[in-house]
Amino acid sequence: MRDINNKIIFLGTGTSQGVPPIGCTHPVCLSTNAKDKRLRSSIFIHYKQKKILIDCGPDFRQQMLRSQLTDVDFILITHEHNDHIIGLDDVRPINFKQNKDMPIYALPRVMRQLKSRFNYAFGDIKYPGLPAFEPIEIGLEAFIAGGIEITPIEVMHGKLPILGYRIGSIAYLTDVSHLPAKEYKKLEDLEILIISSLRKEPTHHAHMTLAESLILSQKIKAKKTYLTHISHMMGFHEDVQRELPENVFLAFDELSISF
Repeated sequence: MRDINNKIIFLGTGTSQGVPPIGCTHPVCLSTNAKDKRLRSSIFIHYKQKKILIDCGPDFRQQMLRSQLTDVDFILITHEHNDHIIGLDDVRPINFKQNKDMPIYALPRVMRQLKSRFNYAFGDIKYPGLPAFEPIEIGLEAFIAGGIEITPIEVMHGKLPILGYRIGSIAYLTDVSHLPAKEYKKLEDLEILIISSLRKEPTHHAHMTLAESLILSQKIKAKKTYLTHISHMMGFHEDVQRELPENVFLAFDELSISF
C-alpha cells in the first residue's frame, strides 16, 4: 500500500552555476517565469517517515528555508564537486536541533574530500557552534540507513565514477555522462527516474544532452522520468516541456511529487 506521506521535493534543478549565472543575458536567464530560475541541484525525499537529503550544495540554506523544511535524518552524497557538497556547513542548525552528529554516506574517495574541506566538522573534539558529521563510507552494495534500504548506482561523470541512488521505486542519477551496463539491473521496475540533462546542444564530455537523457530514459523504462541539473541552454521551461514525451517531465525548483 502506498504511503501518502512519501514525497520528493526538488530543492534545486540547476547546474553548477545555477540559472541564471551571474551576468548572463541569455533570454532564458532574463525570463520572468519562476520555473526558469534554478538553484543548484539537490533533492529531498520523505520516505517511510525518514527525511533524506541527496547532495548539499551552496544553496542548501536558501532551499530549506524556501521549502519550509526543518529536518534531515541523513545525507547521501553523489560526488565531491563543490555544487554538490559545499553547503554542508549549513547543516549545523539541524545538528543543534537534533543534538547529534549528522550521518553522511559517501564513497571512500569522496569522504576523504569531505574530511579535507570540512576537517573541523569531523574531529573527535566537538567545538561549540560547529557542524558535526558521522561519516559512513559505502561502496556499490545496498546498505541500510535509518531502517531504509538504499541501493547505490554507479554513474560515470565523464571519467569520474560517482553515485546515484535507488530508494524504493525511485532513482536519482545526476551528473550523468553514461551508465555502465552492469547497473541497469538495479534500475528495473522503477516508478520514478530522476536523471540529469544539461542542455540540447552541443554535447558535453561529462553530462548528457536532452537527446541522450531521453535515450537513457527509454532504456530504463521507468513509468515517469524527471529531468534535472539543467542549464539555461536547455531553453525555456514551458517550450521544452511541450517537446517531451508524455511520461517525461522537466523538473523545476520546489516541484513536489507524491509516490
